[in-house]
Amino acid sequence: MRGRVAGYDCCGGLGNVDIYKAELSVMTRLLGYVDVTDFSFVAAVLCIIFNPLFWNLVARWEHKTRKLSRAFGSPYRACYCLGTTVLLLNFLRSYCFTQAMSSQPKMEGLDCPGAFYVGLAILGVGIVFVFSSFLALGFIGTYLGDYFGILKEARLTTFPFSVLDNPMYWGSTANYLGLSIMNASPTGLLLTVVVGLTYTVAILYEEPFTEEIYRQKAQQLKKKK
Repeated sequence: MRGRVAGYDCCGGLGNVDIYKAELSVMTRLLGYVDVTDFSFVAAVLCIIFNPLFWNLVARWEHKTRKLSRAFGSPYRACYCLGTTVLLLNFLRSYCFTQAMSSQPKMEGLDCPGAFYVGLAILGVGIVFVFSSFLALGFIGTYLGDYFGILKEARLTTFPFSVLDNPMYWGSTANYLGLSIMNASPTGLLLTVVVGLTYTVAILYEEPFTEEIYRQKAQQLKKKK
């Protein structure tokens, strides 16, 4: 039955399928492949959740106290230090993610050329969003420079921000989804859900705070005029 799920080709038509029942069936099958007590899976989940928690707490602490800027003698140097730390943590997260995928079984229904190329396409889209976001924001803008008092003149409206809010986060999520599909990994798919949920919470936590930073900046500029 390689390349088939419940009588359907992995990349074939899905006509006459009850979507609700199909979603339950897919989730049941997905969980059936995943050992959530496996050390590599637990490590990946912890890394996924820890990273945005870490950079938000540190950045807010810096915004409130300016202690990192004083310690490094410059908000730019402090931001580069935090950004480098976040990069290293993200490398660790990706390593734990791939280890979790490799340590658990593949799903036969995804182990076909069509699914591989779909995953490759999703990965490609994710890479475009991540790198174009980085180019538009720069290192400082990507790694919470506004929390260090390094503010942009105006909100970015160029690509990819013209087509998607928070393209860095959703591009990163797409990368993990693409890799999971390419590797026919139900573990990867489940971890991708954790990534998406974590970023959703991070966005809800970050956006109001960032908007307040720029609102205060606008008020200060009005007072100077």
